[in-house]
This record gives sequence, C-alpha cells and structure tokens, in this order.
Amino acid sequence: MHASLIRFAAGGLMVSALVATLIATLVEKVAFAQDALLPLGDGKISTGPELGYVFSCQTQFGGGGGAFRDGDWIQGNWWDPKGKPVVDGEVFWPNSEITVSISGDFRLIRANNLPSHPTGIYPIGAQDDAYDYDRNPNRISAQSVALELPAVPNIAATPTCIPMGMIGFALTGVAIFNALDGMGRDAPAHEIQDKCGGHPERTGRYHYHDLSACIEDPGGEADQHSGLLGYALDGFGMFGPGGEDGVWLTTQDLDACHGHTHAIEWDGSSTEIFHYHLTRDYTYTLGCFRGTPVVVAGQQGPPDGALPPGGAGRRPPPPRP
Repeated sequence: MHASLIRFAAGGLMVSALVATLIATLVEKVAFAQDALLPLGDGKISTGPELGYVFSCQTQFGGGGGAFRDGDWIQGNWWDPKGKPVVDGEVFWPNSEITVSISGDFRLIRANNLPSHPTGIYPIGAQDDAYDYDRNPNRISAQSVALELPAVPNIAATPTCIPMGMIGFALTGVAIFNALDGMGRDAPAHEIQDKCGGHPERTGRYHYHDLSACIEDPGGEADQHSGLLGYALDGFGMFGPGGEDGVWLTTQDLDACHGHTHAIEWDGSSTEIFHYHLTRDYTYTLGCFRGTPVVVAGQQGPPDGALPPGGAGRRPPPPRP
C-alpha cells in the first residue's frame, strides 16, 4: 500500500477512535441527565484529594444505622435512581427561614434548616415501601444555623478533608452533606430519601447527600450555566450541574474537590472565581475543600490515621428475611 494511504488509514483509525470516545462521553452525560444507571461509589474514600473520591475526615465507619438492606436498584457496580423507592408523603414547612447577607468580610447565613419545599413523612412508617429497606426513626426538627463564611473566599495552599455532617448549605434552607452514609457507603445509592433527596439524621437535621430534584436551577434547565444553589463551608459557591456551555457536567469534568475556575455571576458581577458543581454522579457534592472551611460545632476535624484495610465502602449485611 502507498505510504500516504497507510498514513491516511492510520489517521482515520485515530479519528474514528476519537469520535467513538466523544460519542461515549456524550452518551454517558445524557445518561446522567436522564437519571439512568449511575456508577456506585462504594469504597471510593481517600486520605488525600483524589478525583472521584471523597477525602473524608472520618476514616473509620461503623455498621449501625441507615439502610439495612439493598434492593434490586443496585446491580453490581451500578445503581438505578429511578428504581429506588422514595419515602412517602408531602409535608409542608411554612415556617422555613433563611437569610443570606454580607457584613464586612463575611457572608452571613441564618436559617432554621427547615426546607422551603415539601418533604416525606419521617419517621418512616411501616406502611411505606421504603420501610422494607430503611427504617429511619428520626423526625425533622428545626435547627439553629448561623454561618459566617468568607464573602470573598480564597483557595487554600492545600485541599482539606470534608467531615461527616454539614459541608455546605443550600438556598432551600437545607444542609448539604457529603456522599457517604454512616457505613462509608454511597449514601444516595443505599439510603432511602424522599422525592426531594432529603432525610433527617439523629438530631433531626434534614439534609441532602446529592443534587436535589427540588432545587430550582433555571440556568441548568435552559442549556446555560447553572445558577447558584448554595455555599460550601469554605465560602465558595455551589452551583448546579450545568457547565459553561449548558452541558451537564460529571465528576470527571471537575477537579478532585468537585469544582473548577472560570467567570461566573458572583454577587451581581461577572467574576473569575473557583466554584463547586453538584453533579448526578458520585461524589455528587464535594470531594474536598479547596478553601479554608469554617468550623461547625460537633463535627470531626482532620484524621490522625489512615483508612483501615477494607474499612470504608463495605457492603451492608445480606437482606433480612
């Protein structure tokens, strides 16, 4: 074969491979946007910033609490959000309160952690199909939220771990947690939440572990960059999944902490600043903090030791009879 034809053929193979990769990536993004199968995040916990992993301050996880069995929405290393039951009910919270203001160098968030949208009925009742998998006994109760975040956050010299408990706060008046449940598993995949993706923990704090279907995001729905959905504890904004071109982002499009830097609408003006995105896929919210987080009372700080062998991401016990 002529040398030029050989070069053309090789080039064609490379172009074909590139096109196939681009098509596969596009298909994956569309799947995420349509709530199709998502990769299971079990075991993806790290002791430092790592793409696709949660850099967790907590390094050992117990076997109690949370969902006690899996359903058929989990298949191997994948799970189906549409196949998972949701907690029944539609409870409204007319006394939901949240204010966000700037005072000097600080952004002040004052709230009672009651959502501006309806929730399911908690504790989960025996008549609810969710009860066969998750018997959350906690009631939603008002919480005092008083956060003083940096109004102009800065990237820290090194990323830091994220705690169990609140890592950010949504403009719906709800706390945002990391991707892990009390056993170190992929919480959105294993635990049963209501239709807004929320549930209460033992103190009664209602919270999300991932992108809630009840957070309005006009930008992300109009093929534009998503709007601001909340703030992380380091002061950086948390936006929806829509990127600069309106295409929904995945974890692979972001850095290890689940964010990136470009010009966004920030406090009324276009500013080039780091910000986080909530995505459909694990790690869903944050992988680590890029800035310096404020301290929230009762939450664990940086770990002293490493992950125990096989400690994180273990599967739950077999289904109960």
